[in-house]
Amino acid sequence: TSPSALEPGVFCVSGSAIRCYSCKDYTASCSKQRDCSYDDACLTLNERGGMTYRQCLKYSDCEYSRLAQMFPQVSSFTFKCCNSDLCNSAPSSAASSVIGLLASVLVMWWCVH
Repeated sequence: TSPSALEPGVFCVSGSAIRCYSCKDYTASCSKQRDCSYDDACLTLNERGGMTYRQCLKYSDCEYSRLAQMFPQVSSFTFKCCNSDLCNSAPSSAASSVIGLLASVLVMWWCVH
């Protein structure tokens, strides 16, 4: 017999690869996506008064001094790293953030029970 596609625990694998938006532009829209490595996070780096960079990034590199070395052309920036699928999207609305948070909580609950 073949295993059921909905076996408990199938979606609860820790350390699995995530998808991130991947682009460099001056706009808030980004639709290009990329599969990342298992130890990656999604980065959003906003150059003060300039470009926004979105890409996969090793989670251990997600600190200001390391990013300053990786982006020497960017003198002043803010950044955010996150580790769920497509979490580095452009901020669209508070409602979508709440929906994303609720979905994360449901997945966590499903994995625990």
